[in-house]
Amino acid sequence: MKLPIHLNALKAFEASARHQSFSAAAEELNVTPAAVGQLVRTLEEWLDTPLFHRANSGKIRLVPTETAERALPDIRAGFDKLALGLELLQQSPTCGILTVTVSPAFAAKWLLPRLDCFQALCPETDVRLDTNLKPIDFVIQRVDIGVRYGTGNWQGLVAEKLMEEEVFPVCSPRLLEQAERLTKPEQLLQETLIHDLSMDEHTGFPTWSAWLEKAGVEKHQSVHNIQINNSAAVLQTAIDGSGVALARSVMVKDDLAAGRLIRLFPDIQFDSPLAYYVVYKSESVALAKTQVFRDWLFAEAKVE
Repeated sequence: MKLPIHLNALKAFEASARHQSFSAAAEELNVTPAAVGQLVRTLEEWLDTPLFHRANSGKIRLVPTETAERALPDIRAGFDKLALGLELLQQSPTCGILTVTVSPAFAAKWLLPRLDCFQALCPETDVRLDTNLKPIDFVIQRVDIGVRYGTGNWQGLVAEKLMEEEVFPVCSPRLLEQAERLTKPEQLLQETLIHDLSMDEHTGFPTWSAWLEKAGVEKHQSVHNIQINNSAAVLQTAIDGSGVALARSVMVKDDLAAGRLIRLFPDIQFDSPLAYYVVYKSESVALAKTQVFRDWLFAEAKVE
């Protein structure tokens, strides 16, 4: 079907629906609210159907009609395709900025120590890291690819398993200098246990209680506890000798190799039900820079 309506009208409609406001849409599109309202009215006149219920509760709030709600996912997907097409036209295969989203801890303990290898492989690509802990919208924030930790199900994203991991106690070598210290799992209860609160939102992530139960320790309450909401800070606290951390194998690999931390009770294996996944919008992998970064991530993971 030939579409006589200018794309700006569809953009104004999509932005207004997302923000539920002509004013907020106008700010995003860098035009006036009146211009946005006129574009939406033009679209409504052409379609001969309203697109919003105008609800007034203190201030006007735009609520998309049922018909509009059904159409919005396809319109947004269309804009994603257009943006990707323009980017492909503007850029050579691997030049430009690659926006990557990861957690702050994964960036600090795994990605950043290896990133120079990618830069050497692809020097014309500038990597921009987004380390926001909160879920982000890949389309709105123009994210190309990311690594997420979980069960592998994120709506609207392709998820490919990158690395599985094991969970185990670690401590600084200094903590083991005293004879007969930490030779049995139950002795952990006499130490300061460091808890990773950043994992609380992940159902099924192994906790200290779960590991101690696996190790056959009946009581799970230690004499001292430290709670931290960042996995990298958990490991650093253990490196500083302030207690024993329940480490994630992917995060702690470099610290173990460097001798900054020592794994305790290696005979007790406790696999995490969660894993690291490479995630991206299905259309984003068409960009060469995204494909190269994805392949590099998997190559690095195989080395682990």
